[in-house]
Amino acid sequence: MKIGFAGLGGMGSAMAANLLRAGFALKVWNRSPQAAQPLVAAGALQAQRPEELAEVEVLITMLANDAATQQVVVDSGLLQRLRPGTTHINMATVSVELARRLAAQHQERGVGYVAAPVLGRVDVAAAGKLNILAAGDARLLAQVQPLFDALGQQTWHFGERPEQANIVKIATNFTLASAIEAMAEGSALVRNYGVSSADYLQMLTSTAFASPAYQGYGALIAAERYSPAGFKLALGLKDVGLALEAGANSHTPMPFAGVLKDNFLDAMAQGDADLDWAALAKVAARRAGLA
Repeated sequence: MKIGFAGLGGMGSAMAANLLRAGFALKVWNRSPQAAQPLVAAGALQAQRPEELAEVEVLITMLANDAATQQVVVDSGLLQRLRPGTTHINMATVSVELARRLAAQHQERGVGYVAAPVLGRVDVAAAGKLNILAAGDARLLAQVQPLFDALGQQTWHFGERPEQANIVKIATNFTLASAIEAMAEGSALVRNYGVSSADYLQMLTSTAFASPAYQGYGALIAAERYSPAGFKLALGLKDVGLALEAGANSHTPMPFAGVLKDNFLDAMAQGDADLDWAALAKVAARRAGLA
């Protein structure tokens, strides 16, 4: 199976490396060509332009946002050059509206389209332990499952419409952001009563909220360790915006998402866009009058 992979940020590079290790023939492209060099050294071919990925059997994209996906897949001419019968797996977090539009455009071209955004940070991707949230035609999903097996520990199926996977990813990231904000505000509250936030968070994540997500982000908040970012605050703002957009389009009230958006914007205004999104705790601490 010949695989094309576009988007070699931290997540994409780790995922592409796992596909190479699993024995798949891989051709890669990235806007910054130097990001492809480790993969080329490991046996991948490098495309100089996105449309050079058109001869593959399966195209995987892992791009930053809607605009990047639109530009690389559609505006570059890549979609128009993909052969009928090719399958495109979009593994990025994109809006519901873009997912619907891409599904229709691919169908017009006779190209398969599935959505498979992922849960997990870069270290999880490197270990091949991602959780993959998949939706699309069941036949196509069965054909690409060997790729998912190389990338993740479990594939979760959410329906036959690709946007169903995207809405699950958007809702999950909204829920994670809400958890981070709750721990941030709780930490600021106990600190103003002379209690160590590290002690509070250790208790919290060992008892009522003893889950990997709470434990991981709780440890970052306790240590005030927001760099290097596993997931940048600017991306958190993007995903909360996607949740608000999806809520508005489906008449689903999301009052917490509105508060989160304002808090992300507060952090961005302080120059924290490139910090881990656990740095929401800095906003809560500053508003509480804490150093």
